[in-house]
Amino acid sequence: MRKGYSKVAITLIDNTFRGQTVDSMLFSEYLHEKAEESRHNETVGYLIIVIGSIILVGGLLVTVTTVENPEWFLIFPDHLTPHPYSLLGLSLTSIGLVLLCLGVGVSIHYARERGWYMRELQKAHATEEQKLRAKKKMTHD
Repeated sequence: MRKGYSKVAITLIDNTFRGQTVDSMLFSEYLHEKAEESRHNETVGYLIIVIGSIILVGGLLVTVTTVENPEWFLIFPDHLTPHPYSLLGLSLTSIGLVLLCLGVGVSIHYARERGWYMRELQKAHATEEQKLRAKKKMTHD
């Protein structure tokens, strides 16, 4: 078995070069599509970060403008008043922080996944190149 490849990858590459393309798509094309998908998902993660930041700042502004003397625990208002805007500020701050953390996690996950696909794509291109050279050498001899 070739070093660094899974059984599925080797089977797909071997079947492709025997003329039995799997779903009429080369393995490298499949990896390229998956890398593009990961790039798209990473961008969605960045957008979640932006939305979370906006909601977090909105919640902090609502809290600061509506509560006379806010008491804070880190960035969360510690003392809620009976005014409905007090709960709104706490809710927006909490949701914004959750979205911010979720967006960072999603972005990191898909960036690492895209990096893996790109490394596999380089391996697949190297293997395809070797097979084409071997095939070309056999036809010239």
